[in-house]
Amino acid sequence: MKTKRMLVTGSSGLIGSEVCAFFAAQGYEVHGVDNNQRAVFFGPQGDTRWNQARLAREVPGFQHHEVDMRDRDGILALVAQVRPDVIVHSAAQPSHDRAAAIPFDDFDTNAGGTLNLLEAARRTCPEAPFVHMSTNKVYGDAPNRLELVELATRWDYADPAWAHGIAEDFTIDHSTHSLFGASKLAGDIMVQEYGRYFNMPTCCLRGGCLTGPNHSGVELHGFLSFLVKCNLEEREYQVFGYKGKQVRDNIHSLDVARFMAEFIAAPRCGEVYNLGGGKGNSCSILEAFALVETCSGKPQRFVYREQNRIGDHICYYSDLRKMRAHYPRWDITISLEEIIRQIVAAWPERGA
Repeated sequence: MKTKRMLVTGSSGLIGSEVCAFFAAQGYEVHGVDNNQRAVFFGPQGDTRWNQARLAREVPGFQHHEVDMRDRDGILALVAQVRPDVIVHSAAQPSHDRAAAIPFDDFDTNAGGTLNLLEAARRTCPEAPFVHMSTNKVYGDAPNRLELVELATRWDYADPAWAHGIAEDFTIDHSTHSLFGASKLAGDIMVQEYGRYFNMPTCCLRGGCLTGPNHSGVELHGFLSFLVKCNLEEREYQVFGYKGKQVRDNIHSLDVARFMAEFIAAPRCGEVYNLGGGKGNSCSILEAFALVETCSGKPQRFVYREQNRIGDHICYYSDLRKMRAHYPRWDITISLEEIIRQIVAAWPERGA
């Protein structure tokens, strides 16, 4: 029986590396695409070469390809060479703050790079499931228009209709997305369109806070990972607005890979899923401080800035009901407390 091939972009990042290891263990021949652009976007703290080296060391048969997603001819040639049975696209410029300073790089990576990969897939392997890591920022700041209630340590939705969180039919219009959110939305729409127009098996996973021990968290991207790093190093963490009560849902990268496996086994064309930890794995910044302090034994130092980040969500957690309905064998398996424990353990091991 022919060994299946998987192409993973952003393979040295959090999701990409988890996907590489997970599917290699399932018997796939894994090809990774990464050129350490995260270090260009975020400086030395964003460097992912350590993760690339880990994959080469620990993942049997892993093959690394040093290609930039913006290199159209390079991507077309690579896909034609590898002829993958599955494509997972997790490469991105991931920060809505950073995007404002590098708008061309941001759009060319997130929108243009996605189009390059889609067209390469259409020409070479249109039957291959195509999984795209999108973002909840495609909804812009529209969730902030929902009525909220202020609790002791967090904001939450006032209307019980939103008790499960934000669903996939939530509006993407008439809101401020940040340039990052806009470029990711452009890629998201193209993934849907290639699925529907060309009948290709594609899906967009609109991630909440994707996290885990292999994240190179920095201030502009990687909420829990960077927060833990600050705690362990006894550095000051900056809180931007909303009294530190803004809420995010957190999902371990392994649970992300597990959902991809379900989709790949029974793909659909042009689907969209809000992929997060749901309300059960949600926390505010203040609540995250308390959880990390309990795990590390160190007090969290922080400074509060009144001005919130542009386009930032006050409260966001994913409604997981569509995912569970379409793929009932999938669910969250790693709790928020366990996620934090793993991140706390990982930073010292990495010597970072």
